[in-house]
Amino acid sequence: MASPIPNTSYTEIISTTLDAYRGKMADNVLNHSPMLAKLNAKGKVDAASGGAKLLENLMYDENGTFKWYSGYETLSIEGSDVLTSANFDWKQANANVTMSGLEELQNAGKQAVHNLVKSRIMVAEKTMQNNVAASMFYANTESGGKAIGGLQHLVADLPTSGTVGGIDRSTNTWWRNQYYDFSTESITASNSTITAAMNRTYLRCTRGTDSIDLVVAGETYFTYYEESLQAQQRFMSETKAAGGFNAYKYKNADVVYDSNCAATRMYMLNTDYLHFRPHENRNFVTLDRKSSVNQDATVVPIYWAGNLTCSNASLQGVIVA
Repeated sequence: MASPIPNTSYTEIISTTLDAYRGKMADNVLNHSPMLAKLNAKGKVDAASGGAKLLENLMYDENGTFKWYSGYETLSIEGSDVLTSANFDWKQANANVTMSGLEELQNAGKQAVHNLVKSRIMVAEKTMQNNVAASMFYANTESGGKAIGGLQHLVADLPTSGTVGGIDRSTNTWWRNQYYDFSTESITASNSTITAAMNRTYLRCTRGTDSIDLVVAGETYFTYYEESLQAQQRFMSETKAAGGFNAYKYKNADVVYDSNCAATRMYMLNTDYLHFRPHENRNFVTLDRKSSVNQDATVVPIYWAGNLTCSNASLQGVIVA
């Protein structure tokens, strides 16, 4: 005879509460990070349906058949190999909402169960928020390489080597991001030099009408930029960036502070070419409750899978010390 479920009310409430909370959890995680909030607002959170890798199509060269000609001159019809793909690994994350058998007994009433489940979900959500937001600045080596490859990977401090998206940057110069190093330039980073560094990096990241639209900085560099504006404070207007974060303006870009960013690092990003790619079936989803075989406990797992990807590295930049 099958074993009876100890608390059918508990089972129903925890399942329905988690299912109803799923979309809110995904939105809250996205809006916990200034960069993810920007990507979400621009429709750059692109769910993927599967595949061995996450692919981003790239144009790395111009069509080689172009030529100026006169009259009956022969024209080139040779094929031009101008497209390739960057491929990014799937990264997976999990958090679990757990309840012991004793907690089930102590919270047998519907309202008590609901309150307990809700509080546990809030803890799981906050954990997801903090870890995903931190991963936006990872170097693709954290947790043994199992975590998201963040900006330290995609927009490297020294992009002349290393492999990103399966493409070797030492031989493919078109796949390197821009960078400005105060040390290399023999300039001391300060509130009087930060704007010049931003100006230089901005130009390097501009191609026609394509330009940066988001600047994310750590404490030191954000403070330098903020202090550089104070002498002209009457001309300065503070705005709200995507997701409600306080931001200053630099040209057409929002400048925001992120505590997860290294203090002496500033990223100048064109978010048209950055993508947060969750799997459509693992986008902060909850699966069926599981009972432990050797504990009096119930576990409801929450899963995410995907990665942060880039489709044009040359239009991204970083300023470092």
